[in-house]
Amino acid sequence: MLMYSTSRQLTILLLSSLLIGPGFADSDSRQDDVDPLFSWEGFRIARYRSPTPDQAEGGQRINTAALQSLQQQSPRPALIDVQPVRWQQGVFLTSQPRFNLPGSLWLPNVGLGELDSDWTEYFHRGLEQVANGSKSYPLVFYCTADCWMSWNAVKRASEWGYNRIYWYAEGTDGWQEADLALEKAEPLPFSLQP
Repeated sequence: MLMYSTSRQLTILLLSSLLIGPGFADSDSRQDDVDPLFSWEGFRIARYRSPTPDQAEGGQRINTAALQSLQQQSPRPALIDVQPVRWQQGVFLTSQPRFNLPGSLWLPNVGLGELDSDWTEYFHRGLEQVANGSKSYPLVFYCTADCWMSWNAVKRASEWGYNRIYWYAEGTDGWQEADLALEKAEPLPFSLQP
């Protein structure tokens, strides 16, 4: 009887490991191995191309029609494209041309979840340029659809005191889907010299 019981226990153990799968019992310890999606400050730091929430911290989400309406107001909002681009040895490396909304300022990489001091300064200078030094100047951030870079940029600008911030979450994809024209873009040069 003891042999049957031990044999039965082994069979149950074997079947449960096959059904449950390896590592299920220690899923809590495996969770520690998974990279976090957000920094301690609440910025998205991984999987930037994935579904985004309905709202961004510190900004109002708008659609294409609302953006077109904003563009009829005075002052006209500053359009800021934060689509990332590879940066290496002081040069933006673009393998394909970027097309953005007409009249936009392209500030690549400022939507990363963690910015070093040089990128932070680059972002500050770009915002000061388009907002004429006014924290209440209307700013519209975008990149492409399902991109957390623009969400991060909205949150960051809000934390810096800008208070008329809009998030065009559909970005260039939404603009194109509405059959609206895009124009070829060049990034604002990455120069920290005044």
